[in-house]
Amino acid sequence: MRSWKFWLGVLVSAFFVFWTARGLEWSSFFLALRHANYWWLLPGIAIYFGAVWARTWRWHYMLRHLKPVSLRRLFPVVVIGYMGNNVYPLRAGEVIRSYVLRRNEGINISASLATVALERLFDGLVMTVFVFATLPFLPLPPQYRSLVFLCSGLFGMALLVFLGLAAWPEHANALIFRFVSSFVPLRFRTQITDVASRFLEGLHSLRSPREVLMIVVTSVAIWLTETTKYWVVTHAFAGLHVPFTVLMLMTAVVNLATMIPSAPGYVGTFDKPGIQVLVSVGKVRANIAAAYTLVLHVALWLPITLLGLFYMSRQSLHWHDIDVAVEAQRQQAEPEVQLGVPPTVNTSNLHGHG
Repeated sequence: MRSWKFWLGVLVSAFFVFWTARGLEWSSFFLALRHANYWWLLPGIAIYFGAVWARTWRWHYMLRHLKPVSLRRLFPVVVIGYMGNNVYPLRAGEVIRSYVLRRNEGINISASLATVALERLFDGLVMTVFVFATLPFLPLPPQYRSLVFLCSGLFGMALLVFLGLAAWPEHANALIFRFVSSFVPLRFRTQITDVASRFLEGLHSLRSPREVLMIVVTSVAIWLTETTKYWVVTHAFAGLHVPFTVLMLMTAVVNLATMIPSAPGYVGTFDKPGIQVLVSVGKVRANIAAAYTLVLHVALWLPITLLGLFYMSRQSLHWHDIDVAVEAQRQQAEPEVQLGVPPTVNTSNLHGHG
């Protein structure tokens, strides 16, 4: 809360919440909430955790060049990371899960963060594919066209850069060394060069077309599964009949919009875009769309946050440990691992496990 970035996120969320609330028919909104059949949340949540398990398998597949970690051991780490995204701003949960992974398995944080960056990159690419796949059938709300096209360009350029770094690691290391030697103070050069080298190790998956294909297929499956949760939750509201393609577009738009800095839990930046897609594309009444989006947001946020807190307790993690990782992210440094964790794994000797 001492960071200006946190308060910027709060202001952004406040703006989106005000924008959402303005003109809403509150009596109809609360009526829709009161008459919703919340039993439909149970299969929806079960489907969502199926998607979380698929995310765990994808990360397990991407980490195997660094160290093979079983799905059973990796699943709690993924859940703690998503809990961190829900309670800390600026997706700090991505650093938190890399921190917990190092604490549990000894895998270097910079290397695992590279795999996390790849996850986010492919997730973003799938979101833009969802948008363009539905555009022939559905009109994209005008206010989100710029966001989608900007994200498409950014994700495309990032993919090309990552592919280049992975394909020519020796050239990338030489370029990094030349840059660090020219522009970085002497006392930081070794640390920065080591972090960059470990990051390149984490991009190993991009060196194989087969592995890239596996990541793409898994990413599409993950997001189709999550969209299925959106579809199941629609059944909680009588009269809310939305085609699956509209929900694909909603999934894409709200998740691209959550890239906008906001308060923890993507307050406002998830809700307003979702409501607008349902109203303008799905022809849903605003009060029903708002009630559904709020319930969906809570059903996405609350279960995995509670499970993350449970796994924190099981692994004897404390908020101080999490704060160490978040503070290290803020200062762009690698946090020291506490509680007698094994030393960092030498990833250069682990490629045979792939």
